[in-house]
Amino acid sequence: MIVSALLTSVGINTALCVLFFTLYSILRKQPSNYEVYGPRMLAEGMSKRRSRFNLERLIPSAGWVAKAWRLSEEELLQLSGLDGVVFMRMITFSLKMFTFAGMIGMLVILPVNCWGNQLKDIDIVDFVNNSLDVFTISNVNSGSHWLWVHFIAVYIVSGFICMLLFFEYKYISSKRISYFYSSEPQPHHFTILVHSIPTSSSSSISHSVERFFSELYPSTYLSHVVVRRTGKIHNLVSEAKKLYKRVTQLRSDPTRQKRMNRGISGIFRQKTNVIEEYQKKLEDIEESVRFKQSEASLAGEEARAAFVFFRSRLGAATAFHIKQSVNPTQWITEFAPEPRDVYWPFFSESFMRRWISKLVVVVVCTLFTISFLIPVVFVQGLTNLNQLEILFPFLTSLLSIKFFSQIVTGYLPSLILQLFLKVVPPAMRFLSSIQGYISHSDIEMSASRKVLWFTVWNVFFASVFSGSILSMLKAVLDPKNIPAKLAVAVPAQASFFITYVVTQGWTSVCSELFRVIPFLFCWITRLFTSPDDDEFEVPSIPYHKDIPRVLFFGLLGITYFFLAPLILPFLLAYFCLAYIIYRNQFINVYAPKYDTAGKFWPVIHNSMIFSLVLMQIIAVGIFALKKLSMASTLAMPLPVLTLLFNEYCRKRFLPIFVAYSAESLIKKDRQDQNDATMTQFYENLVNAYRDPALLPLQYLPNYDNLRTPLIPQA
Repeated sequence: MIVSALLTSVGINTALCVLFFTLYSILRKQPSNYEVYGPRMLAEGMSKRRSRFNLERLIPSAGWVAKAWRLSEEELLQLSGLDGVVFMRMITFSLKMFTFAGMIGMLVILPVNCWGNQLKDIDIVDFVNNSLDVFTISNVNSGSHWLWVHFIAVYIVSGFICMLLFFEYKYISSKRISYFYSSEPQPHHFTILVHSIPTSSSSSISHSVERFFSELYPSTYLSHVVVRRTGKIHNLVSEAKKLYKRVTQLRSDPTRQKRMNRGISGIFRQKTNVIEEYQKKLEDIEESVRFKQSEASLAGEEARAAFVFFRSRLGAATAFHIKQSVNPTQWITEFAPEPRDVYWPFFSESFMRRWISKLVVVVVCTLFTISFLIPVVFVQGLTNLNQLEILFPFLTSLLSIKFFSQIVTGYLPSLILQLFLKVVPPAMRFLSSIQGYISHSDIEMSASRKVLWFTVWNVFFASVFSGSILSMLKAVLDPKNIPAKLAVAVPAQASFFITYVVTQGWTSVCSELFRVIPFLFCWITRLFTSPDDDEFEVPSIPYHKDIPRVLFFGLLGITYFFLAPLILPFLLAYFCLAYIIYRNQFINVYAPKYDTAGKFWPVIHNSMIFSLVLMQIIAVGIFALKKLSMASTLAMPLPVLTLLFNEYCRKRFLPIFVAYSAESLIKKDRQDQNDATMTQFYENLVNAYRDPALLPLQYLPNYDNLRTPLIPQA
């Protein structure tokens, strides 16, 4: 790829970003768009859907940028919890890292690459027709002493990144502990989940749990709630919600209340009242729900799991850490998630079905990853003009046009790959949801890892090895030659990844601001709903989509900072945009659906370590390839030192993210001894983990006798 093709991509994406910013600045002011661009503000009553027309609404303004910039970390903590803080710390960490690496890369390494002539001399006069390869390490002459500049840069940047990772891990760990100390008593701190409870013909699951924990923990055990299989009830409740929404819409729009029912052979029957028909269906569903709830109260519908409540955090932690039975496959305990975070469908599945689901998910993920190589091969083919002319001879005349060829080889491949990648996050989240996790946060964390490694494998390694699975397998099966193969393949794809950052990075973060899909969905659904319908849902940030994307760009920056430093300015532009846009989204759009208190940070830390080790392995190979054996030998300790550093961080900080220490728990419990509200908290604790499917429905105001389920709620 030549410079002019890159400039074309930069120009197109800059224009798109400006267009998105301008449209957003106008559309966000329109009251009809508040549920798209300000649902959180709308739900909190800080914005109103209807207001008088003001000419100022049609004038773009950047006031939202200043507001996002002024948002403090404490305000962000109040808005989105510690998970939101961790997400933004990931972005600020990347900004610090690439600002430092960018100064070294652009001011030191880039001139060294340009001065070389291994490939060709740089043409200053006809600059736009220079190949991007002249800006990479491939242009430095083999055996040149200038390669020591790259060697020193690798050591300096590696040390700087490790230092940043240490202080960031330390800061977030202390923030997590402070967040715990400052929080009000939370139900999940006093609760554990017990599963694989042994069954007995002489007693129910509930009686077994009460007897077992009363004997083992007589001073701290409080109560319990047995989990019941309510998958069918959840489906009925969901159907009832849809029907109730439909009835509400029809009531607010009288013109839709009557319809003609067609009979056999196109003959029209008499008019019927749609509202009455839906109300009758709603009655039937509520009756079915009450019947299913009564069935769920039977012992046969008890799952072999229960939420067990304790009088202290230390009591719950003790029960969690100690094996409960001589049989390690029974009475298995784990910390309970937040009540709002519980993934109830998990409990409706049998142990064998969950175990099989895990195996199926592994197989499906593997097949999905392999099958995705097809679009990767296609995308890589678009970057080669000669290959395109062979495959599509009818395009030869068009490809001879300079502007068209630049679009096809520079902009189009990354855009097509971006479209294919859109299906990956929802697919991985679905696979994680059937894998046996008990909370939405665990599902999202698992999906984040799947999406991240899928992207690393299919976008990075598949592109590097030109989409050939045989090439990738040969590299994996021959680990001694991995550095040499990466040293050849990775620099060759520098131009593709520079363009990828511009197209995928800039466009994706700007579309996050504009919210294209929610905007279109809102306007389409508005055609079929009443204008008085004020029902909407405040979304939560899709961590499983956004965290892997940010981390992958971090991997590209770390890997290519000394190979092709030209990528760094474009990465810095991406992270600057992300810094402002995501802060704005936390203020106006996203509301937290759960709070793991920063448990996403170990995922981020491990990804950075992987990126760092990958860069160092490539450095070992590139110095050997460039016939600078001494530098290659001296670079070999770097991956080992990085892994030792990671092991230290794992021992020092990771336990804080797994469970709180006895010191923290006892200190917090002692604070509660003088709290007069704890009695009321214990009373509410028993009801905190009630399955929503077992709660009474409230959709029919004229049928009070249907509001109370048949099973007792005490």
